[in-house]
Amino acid sequence: MSIVRKKAPSFKAGAVINGDEIVDSFSLDQYLGKKYVVFFFYPKDFTYVCPTEILAFQDKLAEFESRDVAVVGCSTDTPETHLAWLSTAKKQGGIEGVTYPLVADTAKTIASNFGVLAGEYGYNDEGDMEFAGVPTALRGTFLIDKEGIIRHSIINDFPLGRNIDDTLRLVKALQYSEKYGEVCPANWDEGKDTMKENRASVAEYLAAH
Repeated sequence: MSIVRKKAPSFKAGAVINGDEIVDSFSLDQYLGKKYVVFFFYPKDFTYVCPTEILAFQDKLAEFESRDVAVVGCSTDTPETHLAWLSTAKKQGGIEGVTYPLVADTAKTIASNFGVLAGEYGYNDEGDMEFAGVPTALRGTFLIDKEGIIRHSIINDFPLGRNIDDTLRLVKALQYSEKYGEVCPANWDEGKDTMKENRASVAEYLAAH
């Protein structure tokens, strides 16, 4: 089930902030009423595709922050593993230099509540609890507005890296729509035409394009 247009699930968990500090009770609630949030899940520390995404978000971090957006990453690794990866140089497969928070979902409850855990707990024929699937997070990305409502989500399977530029484009689209009350058509980006939310304007837009 989609959780778009619903309140983002609340949580408190360990995290690494500023690239070098472990905190025990990190929560997205700190951004309510203050910032938009791009909250993304990735499968695992010390892997191959994941650092390309994490570093790409860091490369665009100033642009997100200039638009009042906090970027927060999350995986099912421990805070200590996050810190070790953050302390490892890029040329050695690390993500040194990343400054936005990385949440440690060691209980797997955050990924489960956001619908990105690649498996689930259940009971076998003997009545014992077991996990079916892969106990890590898929590549989920969630755009959350200042009221804590999820306005966009996309979930990729493990081999498919996400497009950070398109995440930024969607931030622009959401903020434009909120400010001007207009809607953004296919492939819209800043500076392109938008539409008013009625049939006449849609027909005019389609006729002109």
